[in-house]
Amino acid sequence: MTVVASQRLFQSGEGHPLYCTTLSHYQRKNPFMSAYPACPRCQSPYTYEDNGLYNCPECAHEWSPHAVQEDGDTQRIYRDAVGAILNDGDTVSIIKDLKLKGGGGVLKIGTKVKNIRLVDSDHDIDCKIDGFGAMSLKSEFVKKV
Repeated sequence: MTVVASQRLFQSGEGHPLYCTTLSHYQRKNPFMSAYPACPRCQSPYTYEDNGLYNCPECAHEWSPHAVQEDGDTQRIYRDAVGAILNDGDTVSIIKDLKLKGGGGVLKIGTKVKNIRLVDSDHDIDCKIDGFGAMSLKSEFVKKV
């Protein structure tokens, strides 16, 4: 088997494994590799399908092939631990003790967090907590008050 990648020729069977650093030429020759859509988050063309979801190896984004994309204007719905919809400016309460990274202490159950801001990252909530300062929280550990 011969694969041309980036103006280099790699052949299997010579005692060396078949490998290449970029697959741009191979991707143009293989119609199955271009069948997947580009990643909606980072626009990477190197997406693949696994267990019914599209995956991006560059930014680790996963999305459903059946998800409807509307010109990038889709808004994510954030829900707390009990399923209530969260909005910017809401007041929430922490539902379990949370250890802070760096040995900064523990946020206790029932700590109220006022004026939250919702962000699209791995921690959904940016906020300021009295006595602790600015931090990010996951929405699964809070309850809307």
